[in-house]
Order: sequence, then C-alpha cells, then structure tokens
Amino acid sequence: MAQISMQLNYAGNKSDVIKDVLEYEARGLDVVWIPEAYSFDAPSAMGFLAAVTKTIKIGSGILPIYSRTPALIAMTAAAVDELSGGRMILGLGSSGPQVIEGWHGVPYDKPLARTREVVEICRSVWRREPLVHHGLYEIPLPPEKGTGLGKPLKLINHPLRSTIPIYIAAIGPKNVEMAAEIAEGWLPIFFVPEYKDRVWKQAIDKGLSRRSDELGAFDIVAGGLLAIGDDVEHLLDLARPQVALYVGGMGAKGKNFYNDLAKRYGFEREAEEIQELYLAGKKDEAAKAVPSELLRLSNFVGPRGYIEERVAAFKEAGVGTFSVTPVGKDKYESFSIFRELTL
Repeated sequence: MAQISMQLNYAGNKSDVIKDVLEYEARGLDVVWIPEAYSFDAPSAMGFLAAVTKTIKIGSGILPIYSRTPALIAMTAAAVDELSGGRMILGLGSSGPQVIEGWHGVPYDKPLARTREVVEICRSVWRREPLVHHGLYEIPLPPEKGTGLGKPLKLINHPLRSTIPIYIAAIGPKNVEMAAEIAEGWLPIFFVPEYKDRVWKQAIDKGLSRRSDELGAFDIVAGGLLAIGDDVEHLLDLARPQVALYVGGMGAKGKNFYNDLAKRYGFEREAEEIQELYLAGKKDEAAKAVPSELLRLSNFVGPRGYIEERVAAFKEAGVGTFSVTPVGKDKYESFSIFRELTL
C-alpha cells in the first residue's frame, strides 16, 4: 500500500496548519514534511508536531546540508525521533546558491561530496560510534587548524533507533544517482512520471547498482496539489506562482537547477521565458508562462477517473509515497477519496 504525505506551507498561520495536520492524520495521513528554506526553522515545528500527533511520520522537507554541521543534523534527528516515538524521517538536500550563499552566507561548494559525508556522519552518530571523519569536515581537526584538545566523541544519549530513514532531495543526474545509492528515499520536485525514464532512468539505475540491500527498497516521494471533482481544474493555477518562483527565481541564469530541470523535461523555450520575466520583476507574467501541461502532469487535479489514471502512472514510475497538498472547498473529502485510490 502506498503512503500519503503532505508538505506544510512555508508561511501561514501555524495554529491553522496544526489543525489541518491533525484532521489529515485522522483521515489516514502517513507522513508530514516540514520545509525550511529561508522561513522559520524546521526542527522547532517538528518537535511541536511530535508532541501533538500520534501516528504520522515527521519528516524534514528539507534540512539544507550547509546550514548545520553534520553532527548537529544527526543530533536533531535523534532528538525528534525520540520525542515522536520513532517517527522521524531525515530529509536532506543541498538546496542551491540562492539560499545557501544569499541567506546563510556560506559557500555553496562540493554538494555531492558534502551530502555523502553528512549521511555517513549521521549514521555513525546514531550507532554511537566515536565521531572520527577525515573528509570535508576534518574531525578531529589537524593540530595546525585546531587547539589540539579535540578528541573523538560519541553521542551521550542512546538514540531510540540506530537507523533513521534518510531521504535526499535531488534533481540533477549525479545527485539522483547518489540518492539511489545511499538513501532510503528520494524527494524530487515537479515530478512527472511520463518523463522519469528520459530524464532520470540512467542515473537511478547506476545508483541502484551500488545500493546496499540493508537500505531496502528505494522509495520515491512525489506529487503536488490535490483536488478531486468535475469543476476543479482552475485550482491548478494555484501552483503557478511556486513553479515560477523555482524555475524563474531560484538562482541566476545558468545557476538555476529547477530551470535546468524544466528544460530537460522539454520546456526549453518556456523555461527561458519564465526566468527572464521573473528576474525582471514580472512575477505574475512569469506565473502565466508556466506550461499547463507541466501543471496537469505533476499535480492531482481533476475528476475521480482522471485521478485514478494519474495514481496508476505515478505508481508505475515507482512512487511509493505520494505527496499531496489538498486545496479547494472540498479538500478533506478529496483527501479521503485519494486515500481510497491509493490503497
């Protein structure tokens, strides 16, 4: 049976958001993802949700690997896992230069090597091994870089679990290959099952060929807006600003991974237009330029029969966890119907 997950919004009244989460939990929600980017931090909300929920898994969606040391990421995940009774999922990602350099003020360098090392350190910490690593983070520091007083340490607490699932957000071929090799799951954005083989098959196959059996099946988390009904297609327009933000505004020309993805999907002309408009401050026009086909294929908006077809297409592409954002006046009913369709 497929899982259903939901990502919280960056903004909005947090009290209303919590009420929504509790309602969806009662209706069968399996996972809630808490985003961060350059909004409020994710772990604070994760800890709060651990206290007020009972069954849903609580995932970071995502924690950027540059904004915290690997040890702190591991400590945070272990703490939320204990507070939630073993319901933590660690979602990690490199984000992009716009957020990492523009907001956090640290260099965006070596994202592949850094991601791999963070994953290794987290798993070592959770096993309570002395933290000794000589990669990008030189731990312990060589004498010429430190005080000479540092020594390998292990986590004081005994984690509830020695293995916490790690999901990696990735869209570039090398990142996706790495996710398939070392992570329990993959968090793509704007996923279209019909384009998966053309864009990602080679990378996924390479990663899976080196994957340890101990990691289990490779879970793909994908989806978008959810609205089921005969007169809901207009709700697809709600996705336009976000797509325009990512494709047009998350980076400069030549440095926008989401723009590159749209081009790899075959929307070269549209991606160029969206970026030019967005960077010129014409955000509304950029949103209007988002291809309707991309919106239709990456979201679950339409009559029940059509949604059944889309669920089948996503499952055929290997999606094991659907990610949905219910919208519209019948959003709770749409969620319940979707839950039935994915059983």
